[in-house]
Amino acid sequence: MKILLFGKNGQVGWELQRSLAPLGELVALDVQDADFNQPETLADTVLKARPGVIVNAAAHTAVDKAESEPELVHQLNAAAPGVLARAARQTGALMVHYSTDYVFDGSGSRPWTENDATGPLNVYGRTKLEGEQLVAEGCARHLIFRTSWVYAARGGNFAKTMLRLAKERDRLTVIDDQFGAPTGAELLADVTAHALRGTLRDPGKAGLYHLAAAGETTWHGYARFVLEQARAAGVELKAGVVEPVATSAFPTPAARPRNSRLDTAKLRAAFGLVLPHWQVGVSRMLCETL
Repeated sequence: MKILLFGKNGQVGWELQRSLAPLGELVALDVQDADFNQPETLADTVLKARPGVIVNAAAHTAVDKAESEPELVHQLNAAAPGVLARAARQTGALMVHYSTDYVFDGSGSRPWTENDATGPLNVYGRTKLEGEQLVAEGCARHLIFRTSWVYAARGGNFAKTMLRLAKERDRLTVIDDQFGAPTGAELLADVTAHALRGTLRDPGKAGLYHLAAAGETTWHGYARFVLEQARAAGVELKAGVVEPVATSAFPTPAARPRNSRLDTAKLRAAFGLVLPHWQVGVSRMLCETL
């Protein structure tokens, strides 16, 4: 089986190269190989490769920047996945795509299920929702994973930013009224491989799933955990206080959802999975980066 992966050098794409390799012949592409700015060209790439599986890990993820370039974001997050889905249907491939908690409006405190009404607050969320819809319409054989607060050891992430600032400042202020679960790219990639095998064996498992680490926290709780782990590892930090503040203390071009909790019961039941607590993945990432 041939697997065609788009977005190989992103945080999730990098881990997917590892997790998907044992499943078949992996052809991994990046922006130099597949131009998402010109979505119409992507169909030719698929038709030439004739893969059994298409995995799309490419996206525009700069949430605030998206507000000032909505047409570009639409090309990358909606139009391009739609083209890939139609090409997948034409070639008989299974399509794997990633979405986000930002498709919801962030209201309430209950974890969102796959059946809940959507209501994105910003350009990024709206284009990701449209991308989901185009993938589902274009290819019945699909796996769409909504996730949240993604991080990886490779590249920049929230934890690294907090550590840098804690070495420079006496006090940090971090948002404490947005809730979610930090989810490692490593976990996303491993679950993708597992679910992909399960769906190839049982096509009835195709569909939309929520995929995030277990548990919940706020950005403030996340920051405190990171600094506690760093101190325990002997890292010298200047910051003695991490002060909780409201979202309103940090105005941004794009509105953020307050409730990013995702209910993963459907995924766990369908594929027989136990998702680790968010602290497990963050601790592992810190061991690799401290």
